[in-house]
Amino acid sequence: MYGLILAGGSGSRLWPLSRELYPKQLLNIQNTDSLLQETFLRLRECMPASNILSMTGVKHISTVKYQLSSLVDNPTVLSEPISKNTAPAIALAAKYILEKTNKDPVILVVPSDHLINDTEKFVNTVKYGESIAELGYIVTFGVTPSYPEIGYGYINVTDKHIEKGFKVNKFVEKPDVELAKKYIEEGTYYWNSGIFMFKASVLLEELAKYSPDIYSKLDNFDFSSSDEIPFTEFDKMPNISIDYAVMEKSDKIALLKLESDWNDLGSWKSIYDVSKKDKDGNVKIGHVLDEGSKNSLMYSSSKLVATIGLENMVIVETEDAILACKSDKTQEVKKIFDTLKKQNDDTHLIHKTVYRPWGYYTVLAQGNGFLTKMIHVNPGQKLSLQSHNHRSEHWVVLEGMAKVVLEGKELVLSPGHSVDIPVKAIHSLQNPYTDNLKIIEVQKGDPLIEEDIIRYEDMYGRV
Repeated sequence: MYGLILAGGSGSRLWPLSRELYPKQLLNIQNTDSLLQETFLRLRECMPASNILSMTGVKHISTVKYQLSSLVDNPTVLSEPISKNTAPAIALAAKYILEKTNKDPVILVVPSDHLINDTEKFVNTVKYGESIAELGYIVTFGVTPSYPEIGYGYINVTDKHIEKGFKVNKFVEKPDVELAKKYIEEGTYYWNSGIFMFKASVLLEELAKYSPDIYSKLDNFDFSSSDEIPFTEFDKMPNISIDYAVMEKSDKIALLKLESDWNDLGSWKSIYDVSKKDKDGNVKIGHVLDEGSKNSLMYSSSKLVATIGLENMVIVETEDAILACKSDKTQEVKKIFDTLKKQNDDTHLIHKTVYRPWGYYTVLAQGNGFLTKMIHVNPGQKLSLQSHNHRSEHWVVLEGMAKVVLEGKELVLSPGHSVDIPVKAIHSLQNPYTDNLKIIEVQKGDPLIEEDIIRYEDMYGRV
């Protein structure tokens, strides 16, 4: 068996904790590992680690590779040059696996942002699904609905059994509350988990039948010598989900009930539902002081959050944003995210503190033509050898010792010392020492964007 982890997504419904450049799959929601890492570890119980492939966007590939490299050497990660929804991504992954293996394996496709704690039951369900997939079916994993959720799609099944599964009758869109209640009463509807599996050849046959605009373009991609997905070819793909492209049209769909626990953590309400609560039904995360609140979630990432007498509320604090809403309105957080995006407000895009493989940086101030950061480099780490076309930089060491490579020359700077990095100069900031390194960086230029980085060497594989 092979596995495909879908690791894209913008993280809009868990704003302000999740941002477009640091979506929920990269966050540690409950444990020390991120949701992406937990997904990989779960799949590793079903198949060899070397059989697991991840697909992500170009904005996230360095972080995805970095997180997975702590679990396996040289993780296989493909990068979509532009977002085209799930159908093109899955089609290319199936072609990639076929070309690399010269076999026709069963492929298990999973999102990277689900919370599943009962790994043993998950693995058992996957084994049952594999036997159904070997019969030529595309297997989808359904979750028995526990309440009338309006944020999920539903799958209706017939009474025809396929081993331990059911023949699928139809997929239905996210319903309103009354329709969701009706689905639960009927007992033949399941939540669509977004997890499914198939033989590679079966998926490609169904794509040829129902989505020829995807299938006909697959020959334009050649993975025999490179894992790169060319932008010019991928941009020709339609923007369509696998549900619309294949699942809702094919007569080869079977549903298997997912026996394990499952939560897609798609809203702050879902975070509340899976979190440990106090005697008043409250979930408190971080520096929270409360008096008399009930059935509420209070989340602090940097400041003290003090609450009094709340009921059924969600309060989330980050460095640069605060969310406050009723618990039954958390699905509408996406509207705030979308509005910020339309307004070009960076609070939808990125946190003030941004984590990188080498450490992190925090934006301290920015204005017309300037940007000031505090950069923290962990011991033994270094930034890539790089240059910038549109900005100069001025570095001042605050703590630790900095090794600076500038146009082929090496400098060692102690606290209080500084260096200027001219526009287009090739440079690197390094910390080969045992103490943490902190510097202040002042950027000057236009535009001041992270994309203005040309990398020449990088220990994290981002060149």
